[in-house]
Amino acid sequence: SPWKPLLLLLSPPAFSTSRARRAKDRRLRAKRAISERQLTRYFVDQRKVRVVGGQGGGGGHSFYSEPRKIFGGPDGGNGGDGGHVIFKADQQMKSLSSVFPFYQGFHGERGGSKNCYGANGAHVYVKVPVGTLVKEDGRVVADLTQHGEEYVAAYGGAGGKGNRFFLSNENRAPTFFTPGEPGQERVLHLELKTTAHAGLVGFPNAGKSSLLRAISRAKPAVAAYPFTTLNPHVGIVHYQDYEQVAVADIPGLIKGAHQNRGLGMAFLKHIERCRFLLYVVDLSVPQPWIQLQDLKHELEAYEKGLSERPRVVIGNKFDLAQSRINLPLLRERVAERVIALSALTGDNLEELLWHLRELYDTYVKTEQSRGQSPVKW
Repeated sequence: SPWKPLLLLLSPPAFSTSRARRAKDRRLRAKRAISERQLTRYFVDQRKVRVVGGQGGGGGHSFYSEPRKIFGGPDGGNGGDGGHVIFKADQQMKSLSSVFPFYQGFHGERGGSKNCYGANGAHVYVKVPVGTLVKEDGRVVADLTQHGEEYVAAYGGAGGKGNRFFLSNENRAPTFFTPGEPGQERVLHLELKTTAHAGLVGFPNAGKSSLLRAISRAKPAVAAYPFTTLNPHVGIVHYQDYEQVAVADIPGLIKGAHQNRGLGMAFLKHIERCRFLLYVVDLSVPQPWIQLQDLKHELEAYEKGLSERPRVVIGNKFDLAQSRINLPLLRERVAERVIALSALTGDNLEELLWHLRELYDTYVKTEQSRGQSPVKW
């Protein structure tokens, strides 16, 4: 039929392109969410990084020649220098999670004719949080404490010399040139010495992760088994005057943690970097004050005076019947202020938030009186 080609053109396609496009967008959004969750779920405070400077460009090898000037002499230019790898402190960075394990500077270009020098390789800047220590073989080589402070982690190689460089009265037509030098190669360890203002310290299943969920937007895993938290999480508590207090959920400690038992020394370091401590005890267990004594013992065994930093005791799980019986007994045996609350129901969270702000304001005034700038988030 003569109308058959026209009918084929007017008929709808066998599949909908808009539906396929929407399905593709959903897949991309899902992948993006997964990648962002992998980057932001855990607070990374240590990284091992291999850095290599860019290689210098080789020297040029050429002789100048033009009509009526055939023997113009050597005119090979020098090669460009390789780019450096530079660590730069940035106050917008709060974790080392975005730092990759390998960086290399850009290579320099080769020298050209007519005494043209090769272009230098571009530097590679790696943004790290303020307060990052750079170590090599256990030795501190840099301490980036100010915003914008830089440290050259690996120098780029020098560019090679062109044959024009070797021109002399004894050798009017040099034919040799030098290649570019390789860049410096190092293996460095990055360590973030500042994690958060406050640290939640407690035994496994004391309710630290639930408490961090209740007072901030952080979403650490919560489950009814010990060692749910295997990596530190940091949540930000926002106040109406735009001040922000960072609270770290430290993985649960056990007896003998100072001897590297359980999760060991790695997470005692997180507590060491906190400015004030929030001891979280489970009010529903028999004799909850024993938990506090054991926690202080572990901290003192790790570093003398660590347990005496500005602190407050949080009696969690106050919604349980046994907790109401244990609360007055705990207050009789503890010299510190005790705040009873329930992270599950949200009871009495306001008192914790007010006291947390008091600890933060005291810390800021103390740092300013010493002539130092307090850590801001």
